[in-house]
Parts: sequence; structure tokens; C-alpha cells
Amino acid sequence: MMDPRRAAGSTPALVGALRLTITALSASLAILLTAMAVVAGRLARRVVTPAARVADTTVTALDTAAQTITLVRSDDTRLPGRYGLFTTGTEPYLKLGTVLSEGERTVTRKLLTHIPHSGRVGADAAFSGWYYDRPEQLQLPFTPELIGAPLGPSPAWLFPAAEPSSRWVIQIHGRGTTRAEALRAVPVFRDLGYTSLLVSYRNDGEAPRSRQGTYTLGATEWRDIDAAISFARRRGARRIVLMGWSMGGAIALQAALSSAHREHIDGIVLDSPAIDWADVLRHQAGLRRLPRPLVGLALGALGASWAGPMRGGGAAIPFDRLDVVRRSAELRHPMLILHSDDDGFVPSDASHALAMARPDLVELEVFTEARHTKLWNYDPERWTRAIRRWVTERGLDSDPAEDS
Repeated sequence: MMDPRRAAGSTPALVGALRLTITALSASLAILLTAMAVVAGRLARRVVTPAARVADTTVTALDTAAQTITLVRSDDTRLPGRYGLFTTGTEPYLKLGTVLSEGERTVTRKLLTHIPHSGRVGADAAFSGWYYDRPEQLQLPFTPELIGAPLGPSPAWLFPAAEPSSRWVIQIHGRGTTRAEALRAVPVFRDLGYTSLLVSYRNDGEAPRSRQGTYTLGATEWRDIDAAISFARRRGARRIVLMGWSMGGAIALQAALSSAHREHIDGIVLDSPAIDWADVLRHQAGLRRLPRPLVGLALGALGASWAGPMRGGGAAIPFDRLDVVRRSAELRHPMLILHSDDDGFVPSDASHALAMARPDLVELEVFTEARHTKLWNYDPERWTRAIRRWVTERGLDSDPAEDS
């Protein structure tokens, strides 16, 4: 049996050891929580900070004699169809044609931009669905315009209809891109008798910068589209379709829900849209294998007004207001959604959910293998046919005056 005096003597030592252990654990927990908060803050800032285009593939070979280029194989670079490639060297942008050969690690594609024998291309490159990167490449009449948006004049391109028409489509590009992304859509709408207005919006690198210089994922950018609708109305538009790409889809939806001019919107076309941002960000975090608690912290930092310093300033992101599936009862405009089930960036789940919630308004054209905002590139005939059919079936292929 233990001597009571020895037991009593050991109690202070035991208590002291426990205190040291608790202190060490508390310090470790505090360090862990601080580290998680820092990483969550960085993730939050990354979401709302306009970013320069980053390389996502590598050029491994260039054959100027055969006019071919070889890239590291990926789900994007191996896609059939026509694409673009942002590069460095003598050619800042290249048009790419069909896949000529595919190996275990590389893909060789036909060059549609001629590179002279003396040309060179850097190794780092960014694969793109743009295809056209300048309006002149469409070989259609256009004029540069300035739209009086709330933060100041915002540049736009105006492609007039072939014949006088009061039908307009306003094209809204996605996150981290510019209005050149939407050049692909000009021909199909021109054939339908539409004037195309390709707009810029705050913090996209072309339009004026907000005081914080950060995105709100559609929560404030829609005001610049509201100004574009006013511009179109002053120029004679009586039938207006909004078309949004990726984050541009979120902006188009917010304009349709919030704009003072929403009664002048006749329809919405969305390509690979962000309909529920919380779902999009969780999906992207999952692709990066980020822990769920960290993702929750980042979403909290984005959505809470008190967490401005964590996200680098800027307004809180109103995720509930941006969740259009939740707000589907408020929708009033017919809508065509074009989305690939293996988008790879913005999951198509919310597009399916919105189509199920509002089958009276929403039609979903589902692609596979086409990836994010590359549906036109992957299957231009089907993409064009879907838009043409939707516009025609809803009677949007005629001027309002012709309907009376």
C-alpha cells in the first residue's frame, strides 16, 4: 500500500505536469487554428481577387515546318475541336486545330496560326476556349463603345445586326477573362438578326476598378449590366437577351433578379454558369483535397462582414442571394443553360437543380467531355443549333413590333 505522505507529495507534481500538458496542447491548438485561419484567408482572397492568366500546360515541341505544336496531355489539351493558346515568345496567342496524335503524356495539335520558321514559343502556356482573341478576327463590322456604368465609362464592342433590328444580346464574360471570351457567340446571334454588345464590368482589367478592387461574384457586378441594358435601350433595343459565361452567368442572373430594367429582358442564355457559388467553391476545394473545416472557414471569411481583413478587404459575399436555385421562385425569364457534366471547374449540379426547380422556364442542354466554357469549341454545330432552336421556339427571332 502506498504511503499517504508519498501520495500527497506526488499530487503537486502531477498537477504541474497536467498544467504543462494542457498549456502545450492549448498552444499547439492556437497555432493550428491560427495557421488554418491564415490559409483560409488566403483561399478567400484568391476567390475574390482578379487574377492574371496562369499557365496550365507546357509546350514540349514546336514544328514550324509541319505547323504543329505538342503540349502536355490533360483533360483540356486532348479535347477535339478548335481552341486558343496563350504563350510567350514571338507569338502571344495561337489558334489550335484538331488533335493529330496523342501519347501517354503529350498531345500534338495542328496550328491554325501560322508561325514562321524563325518563330519561337515559350514552354509555359495557357489553354483557352476563346479561339478568337480580337474582334477583327470575326471579319464583321463592329464599333468600340463606352458604357456609362456606375464606376465610370466601361469599354464594349458593338456588332450591329446585318439588317436594322431591335433585337440585342448582351454578352457577359467570366471570371479572370475579358469580353473577348464571348466573340464566339457573335455569329450565331447575328444570323438570328441580333445586335451583339460585348461588355466589360468592374475589376475585370478593362472596366473601372472599384475601391476594393475585388470581385463580389455577381453581387455588385450586375449593376454594370444594368447600365448596359440602359445603353441598349437608348440605341433602340426592344428585345434583349442576356448571355453569361461562367461567372458572367451569375452576373446575368443577378441582373435578371435585381435590375430596374428587368422587364426589358426577354431571355437568358448561360454557358457553364456559376449558379450556386458555395457549391462551386466546395467543388474546387475538393479537387485540391483541402480539408472541409478549412473550406468552411474560407466560406465564412468570404461571407461575414467582420472578416474583411481575412479576405483582403472588399464587401462580404452574400451566398444566399447568389444561390439562384434557392431563389428559383423569383425567376421570370425563359432560360437556356448549356453545361458539360464534366465541366472540371464549375460543377453542373446547380444547373440540373435549377432546371428541375423551374421546368417551366429553364431548358438544360447537357454536354459531356466539353469541359468549362469550351462547349462551342468541342461541338460548335450542336452549340449553335441549341441556341438557334431555343431562340426560334420562344419567338425571340423577331422584333416586338413584328409580333403585333
